Amino acid sequence: MNSKLRNTILLILYSMMVFACENSITVVKEITREDTLAAVTANDIVYIRSDSGHVFMRLEAPYMLKVAGTDPSIEFPQGFEAMFYDSLQQPASRIKASYGISYENTQLMIARNNVEVENYTTKELLNTETLFWNQKTKQIYTKAFVKITSPDKIIYGDSLNAAEDFSSRSIHNIRATIEIDEDKEDL
Repeated sequence: MNSKLRNTILLILYSMMVFACENSITVVKEITREDTLAAVTANDIVYIRSDSGHVFMRLEAPYMLKVAGTDPSIEFPQGFEAMFYDSLQQPASRIKASYGISYENTQLMIARNNVEVENYTTKELLNTETLFWNQKTKQIYTKAFVKITSPDKIIYGDSLNAAEDFSSRSIHNIRATIEIDEDKEDL
């Protein structure tokens, strides 16, 4: 009787182990899929792109994840700041955000949360919460609220389409335009 009870208990335990692992194996396979794991992670990165010895972009970020697979991407979950330079190696513009991701196949970059784009030539500053940059079409756009500050005015709108260098732009549903008079002194 002791032997039968012991065999029954062992059979039950063995069955529980086999069936309990079935879901865990499925979950493990999903978690460890090649296209969801970071191939490279890095802290405190500085990435410089140049052409023929001339720097045209410098990116800094506290943390980066590079994911390989069918849809490779580079993610900056703790934010990033990128500076773009003109042909004379002078800062031309910068973009800063609390989060960013760039998809290699589609050449689409998405910046989110506290997005700032500054053009040093025109002295304009764009603030929004989400910004898309299509590197193939050289266009930036957002359907989020935008604020554009220039030396002579501030424009508020509901969305934006623009050339990546901000040379042309369309602000949709302009909410307000505030003219700034620099001649008056603050009292």
